[in-house]
Amino acid sequence: MKIPQLIGICLLAGAIGSSAAADTAKPPEAVQRDGQHDFDFNIGAWKTHIKRVVDPLSASSSTIELNGTVTVRKVWDGRAQLEEIEADGPNGHWEALTLFLYNPEAHQWSQNYVNAKSGMLNSPAIGGFKDGRVELFSLDSINGRAILVRAVWSDMTPTSHRYQESYSDDGGKTWATAFTANLTRETQ
Repeated sequence: MKIPQLIGICLLAGAIGSSAAADTAKPPEAVQRDGQHDFDFNIGAWKTHIKRVVDPLSASSSTIELNGTVTVRKVWDGRAQLEEIEADGPNGHWEALTLFLYNPEAHQWSQNYVNAKSGMLNSPAIGGFKDGRVELFSLDSINGRAILVRAVWSDMTPTSHRYQESYSDDGGKTWATAFTANLTRETQ
């Protein structure tokens, strides 16, 4: 064997060897955590104070305030939660139901909401727990205009949390608060 061929074989063997070593040196893939218990803070009975902006995408600051209760319980061994909302305000009594579902393959939650007055399920909001808060997103429309909806649970403690829903009609560049609920755990 001639020296140039020997050098070529050595270089090729070195390249294959370093490639194999690089393959074994790769860090293991990150394992996604199980988010099934992300909404456990929400389980229980709550008093709620709600502030709803009448027309959140206009310059108007007109609001409606309601007070009521929210009751949340686990279903399906914790892979889902059922939330019942009842509140009273200047326009009378309001009732709603929310089914929260956890998708273990996607590691995401969905919020499926229905207002008792309409009896129609809204498009689900989908997302998860991030940076100490829950963020879910959906599509909707107001006055024939397509909007993005962002639902955020924050300021979570054993005795309180905050829910805020915001709308965007510019693809998420800006957000207008549409609904805020401050919840305080009811004592037995």
